[in-house]
Amino acid sequence: MRVVFAGTPEPAVPSLRALVASSHEIVGVVTRRDAPVGRKRVLTPSPVAVAAEELGLTVVKADRLDEAATAEIAALGADLGVIVAYGGLVREPLLSTPRHGWINLHFSLLPKWRGAAPVQHALIAGDRVTGAAVFQLVPALDAGDVYDELRYDVPRGATAGDVLADLAVSGAQLVSRVVDAIDDGSAVATPQHGEATLAPKLTQADGALDLTQPADRVVDRFRGTTPEPGAHLSVGGARVKVHAALRGPDTDLAVGRLALVGRDVLVGTGEGTLLLRTVQPAGKGAMPAADWWRGLRSDDPRADLPGESS
Repeated sequence: MRVVFAGTPEPAVPSLRALVASSHEIVGVVTRRDAPVGRKRVLTPSPVAVAAEELGLTVVKADRLDEAATAEIAALGADLGVIVAYGGLVREPLLSTPRHGWINLHFSLLPKWRGAAPVQHALIAGDRVTGAAVFQLVPALDAGDVYDELRYDVPRGATAGDVLADLAVSGAQLVSRVVDAIDDGSAVATPQHGEATLAPKLTQADGALDLTQPADRVVDRFRGTTPEPGAHLSVGGARVKVHAALRGPDTDLAVGRLALVGRDVLVGTGEGTLLLRTVQPAGKGAMPAADWWRGLRSDDPRADLPGESS
């Protein structure tokens, strides 16, 4: 078949490469426009754009699939559209332009966690099993019939970045199998069953670690918001990013209190402690938490609790 692929971030790249390696023809790649990256805000092409150009594929850059973008994509004459984390909505008439429509690789077991950040919300919620699904794209959010899915046991301590990297690889093979099945006529899609839950895009505020919660819940939020949008604490009104952390031992440390125990920095939570490994104070680079703690100008350092700082 002639396939048009739409995707933007790194987790979409394995699917693109798998389709290029298949027997199908990739007639074009749709991705979002170059975006500013880093402190210097340098305009940078998306990971999918970089991979597509390396592979010598036609690239269409568009942040919105408006009339102009729709015409450009329709001119490619695709039989099937494949979308993986593109970051924009596919509406009519583009939705029906390929004769087989569009299929979407989504990183959850639908109908659970429909939306832009399924892996992040799954980890924040404490899910120990998640997965990926390939479904027929329809106008309603992530509501189409499912062709195939895979289950994934979340490794202990894995962050959203770790889980996405794993699902991107296994999901690429899932996409390839479904595309082959659509081509040979053996594909069967079944309606979604069960209660739908939503996974909207996260903001910086979602990365705030609420130390009044039990330590396990604090760790779940850390894992779900790492690396994006980034987990953080507030200490003395200053934001401190948390790059590496895990559940600490149970102690009588008060909620929000920080203590250096050996080489470990512990923070009291509503139940148990959070053990900080690597942090990044405002205006500085990432550093071992113990080094940061020793530099604090306080005899009794404490993290701000909800409502104490902005």
